Amino acid sequence: MNVFEAVKQSVTTRQAAQRYGIRVGKNGMAACPFHNDKNPSMKVDRRFHCFGCQADGDVIDFAARLHGIGAKEAALMLARDFSVSYEDRGDAPKNRIRPKLRQESEKQRFERMERHCFRVLSDYYHLLRRWKREYAPRQPDGEWHPLFVEALRRENHVEYLLDMLLSPDIGERAALILDYGKEVRNLERRMAELAAGDTAGRESRGRQRRDAPERP
Repeated sequence: MNVFEAVKQSVTTRQAAQRYGIRVGKNGMAACPFHNDKNPSMKVDRRFHCFGCQADGDVIDFAARLHGIGAKEAALMLARDFSVSYEDRGDAPKNRIRPKLRQESEKQRFERMERHCFRVLSDYYHLLRRWKREYAPRQPDGEWHPLFVEALRRENHVEYLLDMLLSPDIGERAALILDYGKEVRNLERRMAELAAGDTAGRESRGRQRRDAPERP
């Protein structure tokens, strides 16, 4: 098989999306990196399709569009990143070669980091908005939930960072990524821990319901 056939058989778009920093839900939905997607509207499995901007294709199309490179370069990159062997057309069938690929350019690296920061901040911003609604005190003198307090304290700050990432001034966007990169990484870890806690809580409640004795 040539590199295109080998990659398409060995790597799914979902695997590639997760490898390149895109968070994919258990239902296979992700925020589309090809438009300003506020809610997950892209389905990734073996192929991908965005129900918002209609972007569609296979894993090579996805990597090429994500990194702004050609199809051949994207196939070689995927082969390298997922250790996929393939046969070079100019060699004997048993002569397997390792793909060679020029390193990611500074521009591509910056754009990848920019997309990643925007996705993390956007996800956290939507969490804050939800916490602000769901955990608001029901009574004027009611106790304030910690997540409600966090939403009040952080919402404006995160909204400001998102606005900065949409600035036409590339210098401002680069400065934000440099200054707030550690904060974004911490937010990503925090959301992953919250999601893991939610999953564990649902499983625990499910086991309790299954194990509960039936009422006579």
